[in-house]
Amino acid sequence: MNLTISGHHVEVTPAIREYVHTKLERIRRHFDQVIDITVTLTVDKLSEKEKRHKADIDLHISGKDIHVESLAHDLYAAIDTLIDKLDRQVIKHKDKVQGHDRDAIKHIPDPASA
Repeated sequence: MNLTISGHHVEVTPAIREYVHTKLERIRRHFDQVIDITVTLTVDKLSEKEKRHKADIDLHISGKDIHVESLAHDLYAAIDTLIDKLDRQVIKHKDKVQGHDRDAIKHIPDPASA
Protein backbone atom coordinates (compact mmCIF):
# COMPACT_ATOMS: atom_id res chain seq x y z
CA MET A 1 0.00 0.00 0.00
CA ASN A 2 1.39 3.35 -1.06
CA LEU A 3 0.44 6.28 1.18
CA THR A 4 1.06 9.86 0.04
CA ILE A 5 0.18 12.78 2.31
CA SER A 6 0.61 16.28 0.93
CA GLY A 7 -0.32 19.75 2.11
CA HIS A 8 -1.48 22.81 0.24
CA HIS A 9 -0.85 26.01 2.24
CA VAL A 10 -0.19 23.86 5.28
CA GLU A 11 2.92 22.08 6.52
CA VAL A 12 2.40 18.37 7.08
CA THR A 13 3.99 17.79 10.46
CA PRO A 14 4.93 14.35 11.79
CA ALA A 15 2.01 14.61 14.24
CA ILE A 16 -0.49 15.16 11.40
CA ARG A 17 1.12 12.38 9.36
CA GLU A 18 0.88 9.97 12.31
CA TYR A 19 -2.76 11.00 12.99
CA VAL A 20 -3.76 10.28 9.38
CA HIS A 21 -1.84 7.01 9.42
CA THR A 22 -3.55 5.76 12.59
CA LYS A 23 -6.99 6.76 11.26
CA LEU A 24 -6.37 4.86 8.03
CA GLU A 25 -5.79 1.67 10.02
CA ARG A 26 -9.58 1.48 10.36
CA ILE A 27 -9.92 1.32 6.57
CA ARG A 28 -7.34 -1.44 6.31
CA ARG A 29 -9.14 -3.38 9.03
CA HIS A 30 -12.32 -3.45 6.90
CA PHE A 31 -10.77 -3.94 3.48
CA ASP A 32 -7.21 -5.12 2.95
CA GLN A 33 -7.01 -4.84 -0.86
CA VAL A 34 -5.97 -1.17 -0.85
CA ILE A 35 -3.41 -0.37 -3.55
CA ASP A 36 -2.79 3.38 -3.30
CA ILE A 37 -3.91 6.22 -1.00
CA THR A 38 -3.36 9.92 -1.68
CA VAL A 39 -4.34 12.40 1.05
CA THR A 40 -4.33 16.16 0.39
CA LEU A 41 -4.73 18.64 3.24
CA THR A 42 -5.60 22.24 2.36
CA VAL A 43 -6.16 25.47 4.29
CA ASP A 44 -8.23 28.18 2.58
CA LYS A 45 -7.68 31.54 4.26
CA LEU A 46 -10.77 33.54 3.38
CA SER A 47 -10.22 35.86 6.34
CA GLU A 48 -8.43 35.46 9.63
CA LYS A 49 -11.66 34.45 11.37
CA GLU A 50 -12.76 32.11 8.59
CA LYS A 51 -10.06 29.56 8.05
CA ARG A 52 -11.49 26.58 6.25
CA HIS A 53 -9.64 23.28 6.42
CA LYS A 54 -10.22 20.81 3.64
CA ALA A 55 -9.12 17.20 3.51
CA ASP A 56 -9.57 14.98 0.48
CA ILE A 57 -8.50 11.47 -0.24
CA ASP A 58 -8.18 9.34 -3.36
CA LEU A 59 -8.29 5.65 -2.61
CA HIS A 60 -7.39 3.16 -5.31
CA ILE A 61 -8.59 -0.35 -4.53
CA SER A 62 -8.90 -3.35 -6.78
CA GLY A 63 -11.74 -2.61 -9.17
CA LYS A 64 -12.61 0.92 -8.07
CA ASP A 65 -11.32 4.41 -7.26
CA ILE A 66 -12.96 6.26 -4.36
CA HIS A 67 -12.72 10.03 -3.84
CA VAL A 68 -13.90 11.67 -0.62
CA GLU A 69 -13.54 15.23 0.66
CA SER A 70 -14.40 17.00 3.87
CA LEU A 71 -14.53 20.60 5.13
CA ALA A 72 -14.24 21.82 8.74
CA HIS A 73 -12.90 24.69 10.82
CA ASP A 74 -10.28 22.40 12.35
CA LEU A 75 -7.88 20.18 10.40
CA TYR A 76 -8.26 17.24 12.77
CA ALA A 77 -12.07 17.47 12.57
CA ALA A 78 -11.83 17.48 8.77
CA ILE A 79 -9.66 14.35 8.89
CA ASP A 80 -12.11 12.61 11.26
CA THR A 81 -15.08 13.40 9.03
CA LEU A 82 -13.10 12.30 5.98
CA ILE A 83 -12.25 8.92 7.49
CA ASP A 84 -15.89 8.37 8.55
CA LYS A 85 -17.12 9.04 5.00
CA LEU A 86 -14.40 6.87 3.49
CA ASP A 87 -15.15 4.03 5.90
CA ARG A 88 -18.82 4.01 4.88
CA GLN A 89 -17.93 3.93 1.19
CA VAL A 90 -15.35 1.15 1.61
CA ILE A 91 -17.83 -0.99 3.57
CA LYS A 92 -20.45 -0.36 0.88
CA HIS A 93 -18.01 -1.42 -1.85
CA LYS A 94 -16.96 -4.49 0.13
CA ASP A 95 -20.59 -5.56 0.54
CA LYS A 96 -21.19 -5.18 -3.19
CA VAL A 97 -18.12 -7.20 -4.10
CA GLN A 98 -18.82 -9.98 -1.63
CA GLY A 99 -22.60 -10.04 -2.10
CA HIS A 100 -22.74 -10.98 -5.78
CA ASP A 101 -21.31 -14.46 -5.51
CA ARG A 102 -24.45 -16.03 -4.05
CA ASP A 103 -26.60 -18.34 -6.15
CA ALA A 104 -29.85 -17.03 -7.50
CA ILE A 105 -33.03 -18.49 -6.04
CA LYS A 106 -34.02 -20.06 -9.34
CA HIS A 107 -30.79 -22.12 -9.40
CA ILE A 108 -31.20 -23.56 -5.90
CA PRO A 109 -32.78 -27.05 -6.03
CA ASP A 110 -36.18 -27.30 -4.37
CA PRO A 111 -36.09 -29.89 -1.55
CA ALA A 112 -39.85 -30.55 -1.93
CA SER A 113 -39.47 -31.78 -5.53
CA ALA A 114 -36.73 -34.25 -4.66
